[in-house]
Amino acid sequence: MNTLLKDVFGVFKFAEGLYAGIRKILVPPKAYSWQTFIYLSVFSWILSYFATGYIKDIIAFFGWLFLIAGTAWYTTEDPLRVPGTFMPVGAVITGFLVSVFAFGDQQDVITPRTIVFWPTISALITAIPEFIEGNDTDAKARIPKPQDRQRIIILVASSMLLSCWIQFHFVMDNWLRQYPSLQADTFKNSTFVARTAETVKIPQNGVVILQKLQPIVVEQIAERPWSEVEKWLLDAKQRVGNLGREIIRKNLSKYEEKELWRVEPRVANTKSGYILDLLSIWIGPSSNPRGYYLKKSCRIEPVAAATNSENKITVAEIE
Repeated sequence: MNTLLKDVFGVFKFAEGLYAGIRKILVPPKAYSWQTFIYLSVFSWILSYFATGYIKDIIAFFGWLFLIAGTAWYTTEDPLRVPGTFMPVGAVITGFLVSVFAFGDQQDVITPRTIVFWPTISALITAIPEFIEGNDTDAKARIPKPQDRQRIIILVASSMLLSCWIQFHFVMDNWLRQYPSLQADTFKNSTFVARTAETVKIPQNGVVILQKLQPIVVEQIAERPWSEVEKWLLDAKQRVGNLGREIIRKNLSKYEEKELWRVEPRVANTKSGYILDLLSIWIGPSSNPRGYYLKKSCRIEPVAAATNSENKITVAEIE
């Protein structure tokens, strides 16, 4: 019986301690506290939800300021340091909020610029108190001690370097989305780019150009009188070039690399006809100074065909 009572009292004591801890966090000990700023932030966002126009933006703006101030205050009361640095974890959280506030938007709260500037802003937030001495009511600017200046410079510089590498990641990602044909190249001679995904052996956009071009060329040549075909082949460079530009405009419009593809024909004589090579040529950056191209070859030969009047004429057959 005594054991049961002890267990019951233990449960009540635990619940009482839990309640006291929650109450300490939620109920501010005085009006001027971090909880007050958090509550003002929530209140501002609720008001902005019902507001319209520029009033909505103004209220939301102050909501962000209250949230940043309250978070910064709470996380610096008993700071937990990032391992290996003197940067408080609270500065990292506050830096993220400041970065979202400064560089986010309504459609995308977290943007590439938000992530890029996050480390640098966190380092600056960590460094600012080193230039201030005194308490909340009597504070003045000061120059940090020489030993403190070194660690501030190292922290800020290393954070800026981290931001640069993050920015480089987004730049590379954007390049590979706008210039997907670069993925077919090799990066083995690069000192700072390492391929992690499977190698793309053939640039897909170059293949698309030839696949769209082939049926158009076949339509313009197949079963046409041989004299017209030879005339077409004499003007092949201009004809194929115009067709290629139109295909690139229609099919590669969403890629920046559309300006780096060119289409050219190559015509060679054979004993029985002609060989027409259709080339999609990459003129963009490449590890090979000569660049590269994709090719589809067509064999064009004259064959006899009967007309409605049963007269035979020579037309082209393309393979």
